[in-house]
Amino acid sequence: MIEKQKPYRVLISGGGTGGHVYPAIAIANKMRELFPDTEFMFVGALGKIEMQKVPDAGYPIKGLWISGLQRKLTLKNLMFPIKLISSMMKTKQIIHDFKPDVVIGVGGYASGPTLKVAAKRGIPTLLQEQNSYAGLTNKLLAEKAKKICVAYENMDRYFPKEKIVLTGNPVRNDIIEVGKKRDQAFKFFGLDSSKKVLFAFGGSLGARTINESLIYHLQDLIAAGVQVIWQIGSYYYKEFDERLKNFDLKNIKYFEFLKEMDLAYAAADVIISRAGALSISEICLAAKPAIFVPSPNVAEDHQTKNAMALVEEKAALLVKDKDAKHNLVPEALKVLFNENLKKALSDNIRPLGKPHAAENIVREIISIIG
Repeated sequence: MIEKQKPYRVLISGGGTGGHVYPAIAIANKMRELFPDTEFMFVGALGKIEMQKVPDAGYPIKGLWISGLQRKLTLKNLMFPIKLISSMMKTKQIIHDFKPDVVIGVGGYASGPTLKVAAKRGIPTLLQEQNSYAGLTNKLLAEKAKKICVAYENMDRYFPKEKIVLTGNPVRNDIIEVGKKRDQAFKFFGLDSSKKVLFAFGGSLGARTINESLIYHLQDLIAAGVQVIWQIGSYYYKEFDERLKNFDLKNIKYFEFLKEMDLAYAAADVIISRAGALSISEICLAAKPAIFVPSPNVAEDHQTKNAMALVEEKAALLVKDKDAKHNLVPEALKVLFNENLKKALSDNIRPLGKPHAAENIVREIISIIG
């Protein structure tokens, strides 16, 4: 690492979803670990997840009045120019006051005005793109960025090749060593270590398709003696909590939200998940057999592209959202009881994990400050 004369000042901008926020926090955590005196400022969008999660992680954040453009004519679209001007003005003040050495964009509404102002002022910028399909904000900011850290090959379809660095997606440290936590995980969830475990989740808010698929075949899982760890998500918890009262739930452990994701990964024989970039990165590091159900409600169907990058390496399976209700759980049962297939999927997904992603990104940050 480069010798430094004073504490680094790092501004990180973006958010809107956990897939943007948690990598941003992981980058800051690694930077703080390597350079404890680094000073941070986050910039997010008012009312979005980052305004809670970033302070919870111990970092200051300022919010912009900003949102994305809708695909049809709405009042929100008419307000967009006003919001953009307001955000640019506030960003200028934030950058003037904080005086960052570098500005990092992780995607999401807030990173647009923040990185534009930074580039105009000659402050070096770095982009972190989590997905295999580049987000609109990052594509617009790429021209002025010094470096673009990506998680997938072939991203020169979207960004200048000479700026791209393949780092992987940064994840929390507790995910990296889940293989050592199996006994702890079974104790925590109160599970029988002699029985198969299916872990299903659809993000912190939840995924109706995954929830409906599980409840539709829950009796089949119970009959097969499968234990289930199930994160239902905050959007759907109240509804499904009521519906689950009709079942024998001795082997079914369901939650609104799981902070102990590392233990859920550690206990799992097979994982069912949406195909967000962060979830995929975590599952690669956990090296567990996975069935992805890409969300159809995302820009440019990028979750399918994320999942297919693994499917093409025979490192995961994919069930389409429209087919999930009838096919997802039967597919999971097939994998759960096929030891050869489980081993092959684990062996193929393990090399795709990048445990040093956060450190790699920090090295790029330091190089452009230097």
